[in-house]
Amino acid sequence: MLNLWDPHAGLTFGAVLLIALLLGMVHGITPDEHTWPITFSYAIGSYSTRRGIIAGLTFSAAFTFQRALASELAYLALDKWFTFGSTVDDIVYIVVGVVMLWAARHIFRGQHWHLFGLGHRDQPQEESPQDPRWWMPLIHGFIAGWGFGAFAIIIYTVLAPTMPSAWLAWIPGFLFGVGTTLIQAAAGGLFGWVSRNLGLSTDAIRKISLKTAGNTLYWGGIIFAAAGLFGLAFPKLAAIGINTGLHVHNLDTIGLPFMMVIATVIFVGVGTLVRETRRAHRKVRDETLSLTCV
Repeated sequence: MLNLWDPHAGLTFGAVLLIALLLGMVHGITPDEHTWPITFSYAIGSYSTRRGIIAGLTFSAAFTFQRALASELAYLALDKWFTFGSTVDDIVYIVVGVVMLWAARHIFRGQHWHLFGLGHRDQPQEESPQDPRWWMPLIHGFIAGWGFGAFAIIIYTVLAPTMPSAWLAWIPGFLFGVGTTLIQAAAGGLFGWVSRNLGLSTDAIRKISLKTAGNTLYWGGIIFAAAGLFGLAFPKLAAIGINTGLHVHNLDTIGLPFMMVIATVIFVGVGTLVRETRRAHRKVRDETLSLTCV
């Protein structure tokens, strides 16, 4: 029976490939701070099922490339960053956070940019947000892939070294990325479908979806950067977590990474989507009543 929780060395070639793929799928399903906030942001901002799937695929393609590259480096013993695992993760958080803020600035056309001056606008407040560029998820996917966690440790220290030669050492990381891609593409399509089926006009859906994406990226950027700085300054405190007893990576502990996902996706992302949708429905209802009265 395959052990996805703690696979051991000495696995057969076929078992390694299957475990890598299944671990990638688990990684895509479970609340992971390196994937969920980014996929949600770009998929919900696509305001269509097809474009949501494309956003999920674009992000995951870059993520897959990074994992394949890192898997090869691990086999070649060029994995010195392992000794700085938590530090690398904190640095990745900071970089991802900065890129999220940059993406939010693009969507809002310079609005909502100053950390302590949310009332400031570089453009008039009524200006419509703009769509993110197609290549933005690529940048996020490649950067986020360097995050260090339980899945990365298994790929780099157990599965990749098991490969029979350097020519094949990239495959575990690649298959892990493929497994993640399958789930992230489906999630992207789901998020895009949700934004498309809000029961409003196309223009209203677009504005709500982009505002949700922008807010998620903006506040998520602040959360990620702050978490990275906190981890660098207080590594022992940042490592504190509550053991859930579940033998599923990303669900075994409720700690800082888990809270980052909840804060960014649930509180900011879903919260913005629900709030803006209700506001838009109230506006339509008020306009209908006004016309009826006239």
